[in-house]
Amino acid sequence: MKRQTRDTAISQRSITRRGLILGAGQAGFLGLLAWRMRHLQVDQADQFRLLAEENRIKIRLIPPARGQIFDRNGIVVAENVPSYRIILEREEAGDVEDTIARLGRLIHLDPEDLERAREEMRRSRVHPVTIADRISWEELSRVAVNAPALPGVRPEVGLSRRYPMEQEYAHVLGYVGPVSDYDLEKIEAPDQLLLIPRFQIGKVGLEKMQEDLLRGKAGTKRIEQNAAGRVMRELDRREGEPGRDVQITTDSNLQSYVHARLEGESAAAVVMDCESGDILASVSTPGFDSNLFVRGISVSDYNALLENKYRPLPNKAVQGIYPPGSTFKMVTALAALEDGKATAEDTVYCPGHLEVSGRRFHCWKRAGHGNMDLSGALRESCDVYFYEMALRTGIEKISEMSHRLGLGVAHDLPMTSVAEGLIPTKDWKRSARGAEWVIGDSVNASIGQGFVLTSPLQLTVMTARLATGRAVTPRLIKSVDGVETPTGHGEDLGLNENNLRNVRRAMYDVSNNKRGTAYRSRIIAETMRMAGKTGTSQVRNITAAERAQGVVRNEDLPWERRDHALFVNYAPYENPKVAVCVVVEHGGGGSAVAAPIARDITLQALYQGDPPLDAYPAADRARIEAQQKRLRDARPHHGPKPSDRA
Repeated sequence: MKRQTRDTAISQRSITRRGLILGAGQAGFLGLLAWRMRHLQVDQADQFRLLAEENRIKIRLIPPARGQIFDRNGIVVAENVPSYRIILEREEAGDVEDTIARLGRLIHLDPEDLERAREEMRRSRVHPVTIADRISWEELSRVAVNAPALPGVRPEVGLSRRYPMEQEYAHVLGYVGPVSDYDLEKIEAPDQLLLIPRFQIGKVGLEKMQEDLLRGKAGTKRIEQNAAGRVMRELDRREGEPGRDVQITTDSNLQSYVHARLEGESAAAVVMDCESGDILASVSTPGFDSNLFVRGISVSDYNALLENKYRPLPNKAVQGIYPPGSTFKMVTALAALEDGKATAEDTVYCPGHLEVSGRRFHCWKRAGHGNMDLSGALRESCDVYFYEMALRTGIEKISEMSHRLGLGVAHDLPMTSVAEGLIPTKDWKRSARGAEWVIGDSVNASIGQGFVLTSPLQLTVMTARLATGRAVTPRLIKSVDGVETPTGHGEDLGLNENNLRNVRRAMYDVSNNKRGTAYRSRIIAETMRMAGKTGTSQVRNITAAERAQGVVRNEDLPWERRDHALFVNYAPYENPKVAVCVVVEHGGGGSAVAAPIARDITLQALYQGDPPLDAYPAADRARIEAQQKRLRDARPHHGPKPSDRA
């Protein structure tokens, strides 16, 4: 009996211990569960509330309005216009092809746009794509009314870039276009804006170089959608920042005139304000319509541009590099004068050639010019005189003067691919060509041939610096949101004023002395007289075999093998206001082709419109009058006349 009582007591203690352990475990579990429930319902309530709301609330970016671009007179040259488009969100659309088919029964869908959208969907299943762009208001309304039957389809109203002057500013402004995979690959941390369907960014030109200023910052909005994806209401909105407006230095009326004056040529022209460095006009012809690129240019349109032998796509004014020919002779002359190797009165005899190391270097005038001083050599463009200056001075001094005058320098302009050109030295040839410099290289360089390459922009800067004696630098952006940018007035170059005066006087004679190479293109108006220099740069030499066949003239050669025609000038001579450079590819002689164009452009810039006929030589006035009428009819006038603005 006692033993049974003892066993019962032990058994009861064991049951009690197990019960306590089990109870403690249950209590602990319940406590952990309660803590977890509190953590989920209290501590993480906001996060789970947001996740729940995402089922019906969407946060969307609001694209900012891109900054507009104006010319110096406030005329808009790049603007934003409303654009209606249809967006498809794949994750909400279900059967995408079925949705597209139903959409196609409501509006016309361009096959190229559809193929582009399908390609975008293959690359990303997350981001929405544009199914139709630039549709009409009626089409947009039709889609909006039928939205419940089109899951994932969303009509949108946005802004698209437009260039009202089309071709005339194509090379200055460039263009915008939809963001591509290539664009995204180049950016380490892409802005979320770039993921918006068909968001436009600058691709080339000023649009690209000033992208950060022009783009702006995105805003956000929260919208409520029903189960079918239809927007019920907008909950809140935070506006972004529009892009900043940019005013450039060009004059649209002058830009239009220059573009019309160069029509039919593969050419470039730059007009620069000598005081401020402002680029008043920068034209490359032929041009192209920038608006074609905004939505994505068609294959046929793009191939037409690529196959044009006049190369409309490159900006010849800043990208094109050409042998400067005789327009370089002022550099050689100043290098010799500044180095003390010659004076303005020194003469060199020109028999039509110069023998150097057993090789004969010809002057353009085979019979020779006789005795030439600086003024006569520049006026009549005697090559032998400058050959001699190069032998006295050496390439290093010529190179140093070139850089001082703005050649061989990639000027800091907000344009893509601004060329540096090439001003050779002995070290350059050794490293680039693996050969030593020879005396014949200096002779060729003295007249802007051989290795020397410059752009129209650089030659304009050179001319402005010769005219003023200051390190004038080009400026394209006048102001940003109304805040003026620093001018390119420049400091004194430190050149001997007597040497500059002698070079300027010789340039004056080029246009105003009867023996000058540009005399036929002179300006008659006394207060507007210009100083300039013609140039003809060889693309290739005419071989002895070609001469034997009678091919002795530039015009006897195919177009692409003819010489380039150049002319640089500034005016007025006594009070320089503008510097001009014109390059006509394969145009022939600078005096016959480039000089008349540069003269006409110069007068347009000085008079800010068509000049009076008595500013021209009497023999040219009838032709000029007809030309002015033709060009007026061919180009629009932008904004009020300068006198009206005043």
